[in-house]
Amino acid sequence: MNKVTIRDLDIKDKKLLIRVDFNVPLKEGRVADETRMREALPTIEYVLKQGAKKIILISHLGRPKGKVVEELKMDPVAEELKELLGIPVKKLDECIGDKVKKEIEEAEEKVILLENVRFYPEEEKGNEEFAKKLADLADIYINDAFGTAHRAHASTTQVAKFLPSGIGFLMEKEIEYLSKALNPQKPYIVILGGAKVSDKIGVISNLMEKVDTILIGGAMAYTFLKTKNIEVGNSKVEEDKVDLARKILKEARDKKVEIVLPQDHVVVTSPDNPETKKIAEVIPSGFMGVDIGPKTVNEFKNKLSSAKTVLWNGPLGIFENPHYAEGTKEIALYLAELDAEVIAGGGDTASAAAEFGIKNKLSWVSTGGGASLEFLEGKELPALSVIPDK
Repeated sequence: MNKVTIRDLDIKDKKLLIRVDFNVPLKEGRVADETRMREALPTIEYVLKQGAKKIILISHLGRPKGKVVEELKMDPVAEELKELLGIPVKKLDECIGDKVKKEIEEAEEKVILLENVRFYPEEEKGNEEFAKKLADLADIYINDAFGTAHRAHASTTQVAKFLPSGIGFLMEKEIEYLSKALNPQKPYIVILGGAKVSDKIGVISNLMEKVDTILIGGAMAYTFLKTKNIEVGNSKVEEDKVDLARKILKEARDKKVEIVLPQDHVVVTSPDNPETKKIAEVIPSGFMGVDIGPKTVNEFKNKLSSAKTVLWNGPLGIFENPHYAEGTKEIALYLAELDAEVIAGGGDTASAAAEFGIKNKLSWVSTGGGASLEFLEGKELPALSVIPDK
């Protein structure tokens, strides 16, 4: 994939509209985790150095569903951005119109943040007229919001029709690293966790031709264990996906792909009762699995030791609860030390990598959950398809 990037465009003295992903968690009116914002800084700083006239940033925040929601205004984000960049940032109260144009023209600040784009119902509808009004604010459009690249919204897929367009450095890095997961150095091992087989089915199908071993943990493992008539107690099972899991195991056998399922589990009567926690190879009636057990951790490490490429997508237990985080943590720390290309998906995987302090020790941690999954499924992302090739 060879898209036009910000480097390929003449941006001196130009106004740039940059779609960023500043959909960050807020707490008591402040940004609680600025990770996503930091990822966009290289693009913004590059544009400043290249002498752009104005940088107009646009993002969504939360799910206001096309209405103005006070708690989802971008003011705290503007404050945080000012801190991160160390320069003044002007925040506007709207996204389109003559008033906005005038404010941009007259602003002394170089960096301008527009209001939450999802306050406009036209955004999620992918409305072309609305996109044209956004395009009217600038000379060039850059998309650096990988987290929304799988959404066909106005600010992600329509603006590029009206302006010279390219991608930013974050989007470029996402494509570069996730492409390595599709064209890996061997041995290639994929770790899949999380709750649902249905979320990962596209990824499994697309990677089946490329992968040597798939390690499965998290709640989705119980659906696979069910196909082998192994007792899983009260563990979460997608009953309607048992046949699908059986089909995946058969396809893996036919293609000589090794699938490794947990041999033992951390079990409890309920996640609210950590005092009932014990290790079990077979999950007893009245108990449910909440993490992979120590035997499985060792087995997974053993398999990973020879890998040259690892894709990790999904936690291996209820890692948000420290009582059930051990399996995910052990594997995360092991991956941090592994001499291999280690690529982690976004969403919960990124949260786990941050939680265990290994984010900067992996080759890449994606900023997009849904977008990284769709990319790994081999789907074309709408926001990328509209950017011209070099």
